[in-house]
Amino acid sequence: MNSPPEPPSSAERPAVTDAELLTAHINGDPHAFSEIVKRHRDRMWAVALRTLGDPDEAADAVQDAFVSAYRKAGTFRGEAAVTTWLHRIVVNACLDRMRRKSVRPVADDELIEAAERDTPMPDQTGEREVSMEVSAALKLLPTDQRAALVLVDMMGYSVEDAAQVLEVPSGTVKSRCARGRAKLAPILSHLRNRSDLSRVSSAKGAELRDG
Repeated sequence: MNSPPEPPSSAERPAVTDAELLTAHINGDPHAFSEIVKRHRDRMWAVALRTLGDPDEAADAVQDAFVSAYRKAGTFRGEAAVTTWLHRIVVNACLDRMRRKSVRPVADDELIEAAERDTPMPDQTGEREVSMEVSAALKLLPTDQRAALVLVDMMGYSVEDAAQVLEVPSGTVKSRCARGRAKLAPILSHLRNRSDLSRVSSAKGAELRDG
């Protein structure tokens, strides 16, 4: 008589998707949303930090975003990925904070550098110096242009994915990025090796997407 097959080990079981976790949370699983937070908090933090330019404000925005996602999980309809939905919430939390203050935040570059050491970022000194200069320049942009550039240039998202997050047409994202880059160009003209900037942005985006 053949013995029943052994159940697959945890390593062989398919990973639970974000959508399945969100459904489990809606259905009352007390641990499902904590797993979502664990998976995505670093990416949410990176978006908030780049958008707001202030570690304390970024931390508050991420907390607000996850509280909002926790409470509004039932409104998720699956038209976009859970990650896109979360990015949309955290970007909106950041923009709301900036609009309420009616001023662009003034960041402490040393605080941002210290905060970035706690996220999975490249640790090359040259890249970090370029990144800090880009962060300072981003503070000079209007909120809509900054949000688009953070997602596309700093986080490495496609124009289409950024458009879903920002809930605007792809053409609007392209226009905002183009205007933002045009404003940044003279400010960052001393960074003659433009590949350095591209390398920093793509490396950060890849690390955070894969992390």
